[in-house]
Amino acid sequence: MPAGTVPLTDEGIVNAVCDAYTDIAGKGVQTAYAEAVAEAFGYTAEQLSSVPAESYMGLSCGNPVAVASIKEGETVLDLGSGAGVDVLLAAQKVGPKGQAIGMDMSTDMINRARKNAFKQGYRPPQVVFIQTKLTQPLPLETASVDCILSNCVINLLPGAGKAALLKECYRILKPGGRLVVDDIIAKKLLPDAIRSDLSAYIGCISGALQLEQYKTLMKLAGFIDALFVETSGDLEVYKSAGPTCGGAPSSSLSPKCCAATTSILPQTTIGNLNELAASYQIYARKVFSDNGVAEKSPPALARWWDAYPKDHLTSSEVASLLRDPDRSDYAIIDVRENDRVGGHILRSIQWRADTFAASLDKFYDEYGKTKQVIFYCGSSRGRGSRCAAWYQDYLNGKGNTQSKACVLEGGYHGWRYPDLVDGASSL
Repeated sequence: MPAGTVPLTDEGIVNAVCDAYTDIAGKGVQTAYAEAVAEAFGYTAEQLSSVPAESYMGLSCGNPVAVASIKEGETVLDLGSGAGVDVLLAAQKVGPKGQAIGMDMSTDMINRARKNAFKQGYRPPQVVFIQTKLTQPLPLETASVDCILSNCVINLLPGAGKAALLKECYRILKPGGRLVVDDIIAKKLLPDAIRSDLSAYIGCISGALQLEQYKTLMKLAGFIDALFVETSGDLEVYKSAGPTCGGAPSSSLSPKCCAATTSILPQTTIGNLNELAASYQIYARKVFSDNGVAEKSPPALARWWDAYPKDHLTSSEVASLLRDPDRSDYAIIDVRENDRVGGHILRSIQWRADTFAASLDKFYDEYGKTKQVIFYCGSSRGRGSRCAAWYQDYLNGKGNTQSKACVLEGGYHGWRYPDLVDGASSL
């Protein structure tokens, strides 16, 4: 992480934080260090052994899952999900009928988290990771989430971003829904030298609010009776647990409260972290509606598959493939059900969407070496795109770059090549 001063604009701050965590995601941290930090802030050995070691990177300041009272079948969101540890722990509790969603602004962190979920056998939509900026409106439906978690993240947002995110939390929670936040709170007004230090900001210190400021933001967001509990975590663990750089322990304040960093923050400037700030756990609920009638909640993610990258091919591009006698490195997959009888694209193979997720292993065995696997349905906005997302997530989890999921734009309804159709057709 480059040394310097905190950017003057909110966008600059967000970009600097994203760049730092992208670097962390790429480099990783030593398991022994990550374990030391995790255990210092309340994770048990049982919890850590139940998830991939790559999912916890020493980026926490608490253990929100332990106190969130997560129940089977619930929808849980983790804000700033990093490599996925809290999402994976939540997924164990919500079970196959629930949903655990992680959001992070770093694409590299999202990719790491998705691979960790794959290792655990989780597939979307039970476990979904979404790349998005937390300073923007969250891509979830209103009143759709049972529990929101956040672990040492809100302090990293600029002031306006903190306020906006807490208001979004209130919006997306169901009536009676819970918010459990572990965060760093400043014990006093920090000197300008620390407030302006980028390393200290990335290290979760200089962006920390004071207690009364945090309480005010919670109230403005709608959380009237938020409970703040100082957890007495030793912030110095971030230095004494020390990730290593070239074999030597680092004494610098590390990005996002602990990950390995190449910049040195002078101890004469930052001082003892426990004298400057403290770890807190914040617990709040969204008030129930006045009429007391429980309304049916919408799905949190109406189209989870839109969050998963995949290539799109036009009808003309697919038609060119079909007409090229020298091309055989592709497969065209029709995921429709009975509507396939109305006609289908030449050489397409039917693999129904309603059984696709359950048969991914078999599908991969057959097409994992095929360069382009092109999915379509009637419009390719629903079933086709969803199956492509499942397949691409599977490929990423396997580390397979030989094959690629693609979507036929416009689907069968947008196909305009009657000479490249099998069966009855209304083209």
